[in-house]
Amino acid sequence: MYTVVRSYSGQGANELFDLLEERKGEVESLIRGVTGAVGYDLVRTADGGVSVTVCEDKASADETVRIAADWVKTNSSAGASAPRISEGENIIHF
Repeated sequence: MYTVVRSYSGQGANELFDLLEERKGEVESLIRGVTGAVGYDLVRTADGGVSVTVCEDKASADETVRIAADWVKTNSSAGASAPRISEGENIIHF
């Protein structure tokens, strides 16, 4: 398993997460469409939010990062900064 955590904060992050919440069905469909995607969580924080994607392998995780970046670029005018991305092989997943 491979996990990617995208952290959004700063200017435009709260507005981006408002949009993500409004269009969560669309976002869910995009991520579910990636072969190898196992789980996805979108969490609102005090200064923006975090997405956590669990995939079978790095290639699938990379595809979710690409899709997420394209969706934000196409759909958001909030001007949110690029997310901080942390990723790696899972040690424990259940």
